[in-house]
Amino acid sequence: MSIRTLIVDDEPHAVEVIKKYVAQIPGLELLATFSNAIQAFQELKKNNVDLIFLDISMPGLSGTDLVRSLQKPPLVIFTTAYQEYAVEGFELNAVDYLLKPIPFDRFLRAVDKVMSLHQLQAAGQPLPEIPAPAAASQPFYIYMRIDRQLIKLDTDEILWIESLKDYIKVVSKKGTYLTKQKISSVENLLPIRAFLRVHRSFIVPLNKVKGYNPNYLVVENTRIPIGRNYKQACLEKFNPANQNAPVFIG
Repeated sequence: MSIRTLIVDDEPHAVEVIKKYVAQIPGLELLATFSNAIQAFQELKKNNVDLIFLDISMPGLSGTDLVRSLQKPPLVIFTTAYQEYAVEGFELNAVDYLLKPIPFDRFLRAVDKVMSLHQLQAAGQPLPEIPAPAAASQPFYIYMRIDRQLIKLDTDEILWIESLKDYIKVVSKKGTYLTKQKISSVENLLPIRAFLRVHRSFIVPLNKVKGYNPNYLVVENTRIPIGRNYKQACLEKFNPANQNAPVFIG
């Protein structure tokens, strides 16, 4: 049985990427695409839909508002460029949350969850509560291909991640690992509330940051630069006025 699917996003490029991905997955049937949530709302009232790839930040009616407006919403995978929307998305029991630009392997993981849940629905079984992303204190692992083998890495061991062109360097308590991968791809695999992108080339775990300066963070006595486009996010996260923030370094 096909999974009847909608794509709702006001970014044409994002729609084309998801359309291309959907076309490669047997079992997904794309019914239509919409550039705003109001059009999608009207479609959902008229036709049975199993799954929505839904952007959160859209003019007029937001993606989360659309879900709240539906008495029986279909399965939802939120797609957005903003990490801060993730918690709100999971509070609405979304199946998954994909951060743009969306890597195909991450897309596949989300669709695999949908297919499992859709089978439960078809069998008339109740759907389980969808867990939010793991908190920093919970065990969370990623797998990295290093020297032709998969290495299981506890994210709590990570000190920082650095991009080196087509490679990334993961510095951890147990050693340093180098693998051919884009930093944006590994960013999507990390627990959202535990890590922060602070530079186009650096990701840090929040609980490892020991000091903050407007231009850099300190992790294990190492200065991690803060990129110009990431300064506001870092200021909000590490503001010394916040009692939980690291110590300001002059």
